[in-house]
Amino acid sequence: MDKRHGESNPIASLFNSIARWYDFLNHFLSVGQDVYWRKRQVRGLRVPPGGLVLDLAAGTMDVSLEILRRYPDVKILAVDVSPSMLIHGRHKIPAHQATSIAPVLSDGRKLPLPDASVDSVTISFGIRNITPRSKAYAEILRILKPGGKLSILEFGTGREKIWGGLYNLYLDRILPLVGRIVSRDPGAYRYLAETIKAFPDARSLTRELAEAGFGRIMYQPLSSGIVYLHTAEKPASEDRSR
Repeated sequence: MDKRHGESNPIASLFNSIARWYDFLNHFLSVGQDVYWRKRQVRGLRVPPGGLVLDLAAGTMDVSLEILRRYPDVKILAVDVSPSMLIHGRHKIPAHQATSIAPVLSDGRKLPLPDASVDSVTISFGIRNITPRSKAYAEILRILKPGGKLSILEFGTGREKIWGGLYNLYLDRILPLVGRIVSRDPGAYRYLAETIKAFPDARSLTRELAEAGFGRIMYQPLSSGIVYLHTAEKPASEDRSR
């Protein structure tokens, strides 16, 4: 993997800096709920035997590994802009499954894949970090096979009060504080909280996906709306005009 790719991208640099602590903080800060959220996401995928799944913004490959646990005969491309995250994830792949998950260092706005080559795409807690999102949507539509499914697992907007405002207090104070103490990166988890608060609500994200050309768009709140699971499909017809 070309490490210069990560050095030139501020998002890659941020995640490189916290890769060592990423898994621990995910589990700790979500009180273990992140495991449940990913299982729910993967359970809803539609992957044919021997199919190809793109796990975009794969990070340390927790979703890739969950896909492989549920669909042991598929191939997975684990794509991320952070080489450090992919390196940490690669160490978690069991030796007998090493050829089933391929780590790929790439930007989600320009994927190194041919048109209509992928059966399903997952992106978990990563779409917030791609700007503009429209470029990622266009690339996902390009590489998905007609009828292929996109699954987005993402935090709900932090602007809505959850649990009487306790979750909002958690975002504003606790998340940045714990992230700073454990990872010793004062900016990384403050950035996370800020992007959650700025993220569109579920209806707005649905409109974005529809405007990008996706169909059969649905969403479901998990854990009182702390996160949302969004699904969408590439229309079976190549004509996406409305």
